[in-house]
Order: sequence, then structure tokens, then C-alpha cells
Amino acid sequence: MWRIALFAGCLILVAAPASAQDKATIVKLNDAWAAAFNKGDASAVAAMYTEDAFVLPPGAEMVKGRAAIEAFWRQAAQQMGDAKFTTVDVLALGPGAAREIGTVSLKSKSQPPQEITAKYAVVWRKVGGKWKLATDIWNTSK
Repeated sequence: MWRIALFAGCLILVAAPASAQDKATIVKLNDAWAAAFNKGDASAVAAMYTEDAFVLPPGAEMVKGRAAIEAFWRQAAQQMGDAKFTTVDVLALGPGAAREIGTVSLKSKSQPPQEITAKYAVVWRKVGGKWKLATDIWNTSK
């Protein structure tokens, strides 16, 4: 997942794009995350994060660790639902990590429901052979 490139007369290691298989896996994991969130299953959402993961919500304190992440998403699921992800790019960061860039849309549970759209960057890390979210940050364009 690394390639050697020549830059300014020096050999450097450059992260190669993730394989189509890794991207497909991450898209499936995003679908599973959305399904769990849309059901209000904060425990299943939190299980998709590493034990020491960080969630960095806009305008709020960072959330660290799976238990705190579960509490965060439990509260969020009371206010929002109908999450849908679009993966824009996946970049391998070595054999056990990948960076994903994408967009997400959700609907508020207020009346009338409002559409919420955001862009995100996450770092996935392989733990025990399974991809888990290690860092999760997002913001809106408005």
C-alpha cells in the first residue's frame, strides 16, 4: 500500500490509494453504521470504533473512548436519523489504516424534519483483522 516516488531528488514513501476491496469494505461498514444509527442502536454504532477512538463533533468537546462514544451517539440518535453516507475517497495509510473522506446526510426528528448535510474525514484502523473507526470528525458547509 506504499509506493516509492522521487521528489526533489529524494526517494520518499507515498501512500497508495486503497484497493477497491478496501473501499468496498468501508462502504459496507458505513452502511452498517447507518443502519445501526437509524435504528437507535448506539451500542452497535460504538462497537464500530476502536476502544481508544476519538469523535470530534463540530462546536463541542471531543469524545474519547468507546463508552463515551456510545453515549454521544445515543443522544444524537434521539435528535437525528435517516443517515446516508457517500464515500468520496479512501487512501491507504499502510497495511492497517486508511483515511476516508465523504459526505453524510441526515434528517432531524423535529417537525418539520430538516435535512442536514455534512462532510467528514475518518481514520479507519484494522484491529484483530477488522476495520474500526479510530478518528471521526465532520462539519457542515453552512
